[in-house]
This record gives sequence, structure tokens and C-alpha cells, in this order.
Amino acid sequence: MKASAGKQQARPDPATEAFDAGRALLRRNRAFAALDATVCRSETCTVFPADGWAVTDSHGVVHVNPRRRAEPAEWAWVLAHCLLHLGFGHLPAARGRRVQPDAYEAAARCAVVNRFLAGFPTGRAPVPLPAVHPGGDEEELAARWRRDGLPPGAAATGTAGHGVDQLLTEWQSTRKQPEDWSTAFAAALTRAMSAAMDLAGGRVDAETGERLPERPWTTALNWFISSYPLLGGIAAGLTLVADAELARAHDITVAAVNTEAGEIYLNPLRRFTGEEWRFILGHEMLHAALKHGERRGGRDPFLFNVAADYVINGWLLEMGVGEMPEGLLHDPLLKGLSAEEVYDRIARDQRRIRRLATLAGKNRPDILGEPLDRGPRDYVDLDDFYRRGLQQGFVMHQRERGLLPAGLVEEIRALAHPPLPWDARLARWFDEFVPSPVPVRSYSRPARRQAATPDIPRAGRHHPPEEVPRCTFGVVLDTSGSMSRVLLGKALGAIASYAAARDVTAARVVYCDAAPFDAGYVPVAEIAGRVRVRGRGGTVLQPGVDLLERAEDFPPGAPVLVITDGGCDVLRVRREHAYLVPQGAVLPFTPRGPVFRMR
Repeated sequence: MKASAGKQQARPDPATEAFDAGRALLRRNRAFAALDATVCRSETCTVFPADGWAVTDSHGVVHVNPRRRAEPAEWAWVLAHCLLHLGFGHLPAARGRRVQPDAYEAAARCAVVNRFLAGFPTGRAPVPLPAVHPGGDEEELAARWRRDGLPPGAAATGTAGHGVDQLLTEWQSTRKQPEDWSTAFAAALTRAMSAAMDLAGGRVDAETGERLPERPWTTALNWFISSYPLLGGIAAGLTLVADAELARAHDITVAAVNTEAGEIYLNPLRRFTGEEWRFILGHEMLHAALKHGERRGGRDPFLFNVAADYVINGWLLEMGVGEMPEGLLHDPLLKGLSAEEVYDRIARDQRRIRRLATLAGKNRPDILGEPLDRGPRDYVDLDDFYRRGLQQGFVMHQRERGLLPAGLVEEIRALAHPPLPWDARLARWFDEFVPSPVPVRSYSRPARRQAATPDIPRAGRHHPPEEVPRCTFGVVLDTSGSMSRVLLGKALGAIASYAAARDVTAARVVYCDAAPFDAGYVPVAEIAGRVRVRGRGGTVLQPGVDLLERAEDFPPGAPVLVITDGGCDVLRVRREHAYLVPQGAVLPFTPRGPVFRMR
């Protein structure tokens, strides 16, 4: 009987095991593990909350309710919440009488702690939290809630149930000064973030934790982050992929960049000095930040890449960023020109083109259209990251390092005003080139308000018959099988809404795939409903354009809108016109009119 009783006493407590597992989970985070706090989980404790999980005091003691049951992940969250009250300075250690926080201040502090934990995940909250975290610091939230009242559930987002989980106590120890919890947590958080960056940057071995020898390109990247504010933010967000097999498989001589994936691909077998690696990385980062891949439009990809290389290399030499490796493109006569202007010059010199090469190699662009295949990865839209990083770096650079080339300054300022969406640009095109019928007033047509004042004649407004045919436009529509039905519907819906807003009653529509089909004047509200994708092979649009231009009932000043996916013949339109194409489509010719790219 005694042996059996001993076995029952030695049986582990599941609640204690879950709590210990939660503490172990929390200790894996270096920032929390560095805080020298004490945990009290005793039945004799008189401080722990009866209907909550834990309370923290100014001595750095977390008083845990021993009767509470929770999962390890939930205990990790509770302890992290309590330690953050210490780290955020909500419970400063001090001698003398203490004034406890009121319900508004305590709730505001818990809201700030929970907002931090939402972006610095540790465990799982044991209670449902608001999906949207309020903005503002503790003082702003407390003042707002004292004025407007606490939001529903705000008082129960701490770890003490419906009570306050922060207890200000008088510092009793006579052996040392009161602890500075905020400084200790800030130092621990800095060390934890540095260790995480070292691990992510490949400077530390993931298994052993030992620091690896730094590669010259990594040293160059760190120089941008620490010493060159213009590109420091961009450098911190890009990933260097130094893989010899990847570079060989894709014929990358030195380097290439993909802006969509945020990756710079390097050939680690090439030998350059540290200064030359700075120049190479700066070159690729400017390609990404200035969105040269998107600005190319319908131009030849390699030639536009070359034109951008001439401009970027000139800027880097002018700014003194590293040393330019031998063989890169540079021409002092092109100083001050944009990439588009340089493209127009070199595109006419075929003999010169055959000798050109980028960092990716001869006749190969180093601005990649698609990420290289390195296995499954998650990508995010980096457009806002590049624009914001370059603008913030520009402000810091002006404060610390002085002047920049005028052309680069203009392009950075242009990034501060991103281009309008395609539908807004299309609306502006309609406003400029599609006239609205001008109404006239005539007593021959009484106004609708005439009945209200029968003794006072009122002129009515109407559109003269000669005005309506003048206010129209033509649509040449690619209805081949390669056209996306979704994008086609989006384009026609936008056209119909803009035309209706300008009182355009009908548009002249020509459907084209293998041959043109004149649908005549179609009411704008019915354009989208009448389209049928036919799919009879290739697309020939020029006969449809010619049909409109020769039509006697089509006004000579009416513009033409061509909707295609880019898989068409070379077009020559001799009147005002524009193109509506899907995002990423490339027209097989240099367009004379504006090109609107649907997303």
C-alpha cells in the first residue's frame, strides 16, 4: 500500500507540465530570456488573480495563478505579456509610495503590449483579442478612452481576467539600486534582432551557431546598410543569392536582379575586390529601386537594359560608390540623359549593339523578368518597399553625405508620385479626346419644370441631332482565343462607364481575330454584352483600323481605342488613338499613342 501511494505522489501534474513547457517555449526567445524576472506559482501567494492568469509587480515577479489550466503556447503568451509590461517601462522599480494605474491606463498599456505581440509572435493568447489594434501610445489611448469610454472588451485583454495585471510596488531591497527593466529589455531585444539578422544573412551557421567567414559581397552589402543611407534601406530588404550552379544554369556572368522576388543573383566564382563588389551591388539595387523592368514598356529588353546601365554606371562613378569593374558600360557623352533618351540613341547604332554586354553577360539583360527557379517560395509585392526605401534613403543621404547626380534626384522624386492606375489614366484620355455633346436651350422644348410655373416660359435643354454623331469613338477589339475573358470584361466595363458619364450614346465597334467584323454603332451600355470571343486563330487588327478610318459615317476627329493582348500584327493608326493591353503584355511595335495596362 505504501509503494502504491508513493507512485501516486510521484505522478506529474499535467497543469505544471504545461506551465513548464510554456516557460521553456518563452526562453527560446532571447529577448525575453534575458529579462531577470522571477515566477511565483505558489498556492500561498496572495497576489495572483483569482479569475485570471498572472499579475506582474515592480520587483520583476510574475505571480501566476496555480489553479489555472492552459496550453503551453498560452502560458508562453501570458508570460511574454507580463514581461513586456516590465520591458516597456509600465512597472518602473522605484522607492517610496506608488500610485496604481487606473482602469483606462492599465487597458491602454495592455493594448500596446498586445499590439507588439501581434508583430512579435510568442505563443497564443488564451482569450480572444480585438482583430484591429488601436493606434497611438499608452498616453494617447488612455486619454482617448477616459474621454470616450473603454471599447467593449478592452478591460479584459490583459492577463488578470477583468482585473489589472500591473502592480506597482515599493522597492524594498537594500543591497542594490532599483532595476532598470526598460534598458535591460532594449539591450536584449537588440541582441536578439542582431542574432536573427546574422542567421538570416548567412553570417551564422544555423546548426552550430558559429559565425561563418564573411564573403566579400556580404561585406559590401553590410557597408550599404551601415554607411550608405541612400541605398541602405533597399540593401536591408534584398536577398543575395550566391550560387555557382544557379549562375551557370542561367548564364549569369557576374550578377542579375529580379525585383519581384527581391533577389540579387551573384556568380561566386568571379573574383572582385571589395570596392568592385560595392559597385556591382549598387548597380543592381538601382535597377530594382528605379523599376527599370517596368519602365521598359514595349522596348527591346536588352537594349533598354543597356541604356539603363549607361545611366546607372555614370551615377555610381559620380557618387564615388566603389570602383567600376573593367568592361562595364560607361560613356561620359551620355551624362545627364535618362534611360529612355539613351535607348533612342543606341537603338540606331547596330554596329555598336553587337559589342555590348551587361553584368549578366553579352547580349543578356541583368534585369530578369521572372525569378530564377530555387524551389517554392512566397513573394510579396515589393513596389512600395522600393519606392519608400529609396525616398527615405534620399532624405538621410542629403543630411549626411551631400549631393547626388541631378538625373538620379529627378527619378527619386518622380517615385514619390506613383503613376495613376490604368482606369484613371483611361478616364483622362476620354476627357481629353472624346468630346461630350454640348446641350442647348430652346423654348421649342419646354423644360420639365414648366408645369410648376405655367405663367413663366422656361427653356428646355436637349442635344441637337448634329451633336450626337460627333461625340463618339471607335473600338478595335481583339476577340481571338488568346484574350482573357476577365480582362476583356474589365476593359469593356470601364469603357462603358466612362462613355456613359460623358453622355456618349454609342461607339463604333470593330471585332477582329482572323478577319474584321464591323458591328456598327453599339450603345455604350451594350458593348460588354455583345462581345463574343471567337478564337479563330491569329489576330490581324490593321484591316479593322483601316475599316474605321475609311468609314464615311465615322467622324474624322473621333479617336480609336485598340484592345489587344499584344499577339497582333504591326499597326499603323493615322488618327488619335490609344492601346488597352493586359499587364505585362508587349506590343510587337513601338506604339505612337498611350498604352494603358490593365491589372
